[in-house]
Amino acid sequence: MWKDFLDLLFPNYCQMCEESLERGERLICWHCHYHLPLANYHKLADSPLARRFAGKVAVQYAWAYLKFTKEGKVQHLLHQLKYHNKPEIGNLMGQWYAKELQEYNLDKAFDLILPVPLHQSRLRKRGYNQSDTFAQGLSQGLQVEWHPSVLRRNVASSTQTKKKRFDRWKNVEKIFEVALPEKVAGKRILLVDDVITTGSTVEACVKILLEANCKEVSIAAIAAAQ
Repeated sequence: MWKDFLDLLFPNYCQMCEESLERGERLICWHCHYHLPLANYHKLADSPLARRFAGKVAVQYAWAYLKFTKEGKVQHLLHQLKYHNKPEIGNLMGQWYAKELQEYNLDKAFDLILPVPLHQSRLRKRGYNQSDTFAQGLSQGLQVEWHPSVLRRNVASSTQTKKKRFDRWKNVEKIFEVALPEKVAGKRILLVDDVITTGSTVEACVKILLEANCKEVSIAAIAAAQ
């Protein structure tokens, strides 16, 4: 009863459509959940996302949970995650995607889950790494070890949003390092990010992970641009 009273005073809203949530709904209403634009790349032998990295870096798998379209509901959801202090969105997306992967027996495909890191200055300002929240949700759902500090970003690179692909690559080249190489040696790594557009950021991370002698690297994101 007390919770119902609080909900009347401070109603919760769907983070995608902004309609009021009903009893039992969490962050995203059932309607938006049902109509999520699933990418389903994990169901494909050769995903469109994997093709973006062909000839650049070797990745075992490259997946995204959702399809990203400009000005769409997924973009709004990611904006809530990154800029409106809603880290629980990333965790929920990770748990939901973990269930999808388990249905295809992919929960045994990895030894370690790592997020694409934020620079310390940006992490202090935001209070959390949005990619790390997704990594934690995947870790909980897949029962796979997760570590937030294996990868480190040494340079606070400028925003990627309006850069062309070559400029994006130059913006992230050599700014990452493996801070704990003993954690990745011989491991099957799942590297996760919030959204992939050109893929230059994760490409840079994959390169240094392979140089640190991990067994293989796969990629997963909450969303990927089509």
